[in-house]
Amino acid sequence: MWKRATKANRREFLAGVAATSMVAAFPSMTKAARRPLLKVPAEHDPHALTFMQWPISRKVHSDPVFLGMLQQSIATVANAIVEFEPVVMLADGRLHGPISKRLDKRVELWDIPTEDLWARDSGPLFAKDQNGKLVVSHIQFNGWGNKQIHNKDGLIAQRVAERLNLDIVPAAVIGEAGGVEHNGDDLLIAHESSWVNDNRNPGLQRSIIGDRLKDAYGASRIIWSEGVYDEDITDYHIDSLVRFTDRRRAIINLPVTPYPDDPFHAAALETERTLRAAGLELDVIPEPEFRRVKSLDFVASYANFYICNGAVIVAEFGDKETDAEAVAALQRHFPDREIVALNIDPIGEVGGGIHCATQQMPA
Repeated sequence: MWKRATKANRREFLAGVAATSMVAAFPSMTKAARRPLLKVPAEHDPHALTFMQWPISRKVHSDPVFLGMLQQSIATVANAIVEFEPVVMLADGRLHGPISKRLDKRVELWDIPTEDLWARDSGPLFAKDQNGKLVVSHIQFNGWGNKQIHNKDGLIAQRVAERLNLDIVPAAVIGEAGGVEHNGDDLLIAHESSWVNDNRNPGLQRSIIGDRLKDAYGASRIIWSEGVYDEDITDYHIDSLVRFTDRRRAIINLPVTPYPDDPFHAAALETERTLRAAGLELDVIPEPEFRRVKSLDFVASYANFYICNGAVIVAEFGDKETDAEAVAALQRHFPDREIVALNIDPIGEVGGGIHCATQQMPA
């Protein structure tokens, strides 16, 4: 999820401080303790289910009409995924009645209060320990550097772990799972701007943050690219630019005509060069040029797709040519899965996509 902060955004993000800081929640996270060996499975590995969050906060989404549209988009995504695997929607139990009317009856509602929809960032990151036991590898969410309220969202990973009776293994790093891309094996890619940043990890060197991310995911290598600082709420999450489709292949979403003065275009091309130099095989999908929403703040990322059991769920933006190219590319990479394209424009208007709104629990 990303959103330019220097423009006149249609939706106002409210800065705030979490109810509990990382240190208060996990005192041991102030030092790099020895930890069990963990492995986060690849997204394309089998899932037990998908977690999603119901957006509800009027402090974040002040326009009630738009909030209703945003909620309907979240329901659309959940209803598409549940055709292929179970979906759990997290929401305050007092809201389950009206929410259930928008959801397929197969979507299960859990009484875990939320503020916003970004399950990729505030939801639990699931891993397996050396004995194959499922745990939560906990990267503490702090509202993208305290840029948005997260009194409830900052506790979601812990509350899900408690409900599932899973151990929590602190990762000793602050950030969001949307800020790192993982091939399910040995490799991570990330933008420094989302991690080596005083709004998340003050005073920590890139090498230390990288080691802690490698521990959290069970990886041995991380490829860094600079990214973009302070231009959007996430400081340029990697998952809206490039995504692994297998161990050494990835899809990257690039502008057809890069603008040299656009920091995101410059950073995207720099990341592409870095990944190619590192030996990754990249399949380029062009960004849509003719989309329904014209705002500069709108996120039109085909790369922000979600892989579920038997399908890939991807956004379409109204550009028939590039929409078709994106579907064709995903079908090449996932020949045994159905490609489902959805209009989720309201999610793009608040700075994200389908991957940002989902978090998988491995089988």
